[in-house]
Amino acid sequence: QVQLVESGGGLVQAGGSLRLSCAASGGTFTRNDMGWFRQAPGKERAFVAGINWSGSSTSYVNSVKGRFTISRDNAKNTVYLQMNSLKPEDTAVYYCAATLSGSYVYWGQGTQVTVSS
Repeated sequence: QVQLVESGGGLVQAGGSLRLSCAASGGTFTRNDMGWFRQAPGKERAFVAGINWSGSSTSYVNSVKGRFTISRDNAKNTVYLQMNSLKPEDTAVYYCAATLSGSYVYWGQGTQVTVSS
């Protein structure tokens, strides 16, 4: 059973930056592809970025390409989301997730990101 704990959320002005971290425990981290999702008020949870087990392949939703960077440190069992040039529409609860057999099945509790205009 994989446990995920996010940190690094907060309140930032538009144009600012935040780095989210997700610490994993209870499993073999290098077996899992990892992802970040977000859920804005009144909206469904949506994919933001993903990274494969080795870190050699990443993917992003179009709205964050060029602004967000996902990375991982397998020695620290941690995945990161560097968010630059933040916009008010990036405001959401951000969730870390880990895959099992190709599906995201493990989820963290979420961390709030609020971007003020």
